[in-house]
Amino acid sequence: MRPQPGDLLRVDGRASVQFGGGRALTFRVVSVGPEVTYTGWIWLTGYVVNSRGAATAKREIFVQLAGLRRAGEPLPPDQSWVPANSVQASISVGASGRAGR
Repeated sequence: MRPQPGDLLRVDGRASVQFGGGRALTFRVVSVGPEVTYTGWIWLTGYVVNSRGAATAKREIFVQLAGLRRAGEPLPPDQSWVPANSVQASISVGASGRAGR
């Protein structure tokens, strides 16, 4: 989905880790950045919208296109996802119970 001015989006951890968990927001797009960025990422300018539909703050955000969805659009029930920019790491725990030994 490529957003257009006027779109109302739900921005959460799928779009960028900075919006994961309780930091998700509803965002009204005012403009879409024309500049070339990292593949699959885009700059959006717009307003954070509260539950009453009122704009509360103007923001410029950098998000993954693949993680954007329209506000109110449900996710498919079987969709699994990994937050944007997530890094999976493993550590080993030895007999002493201390990581890295």
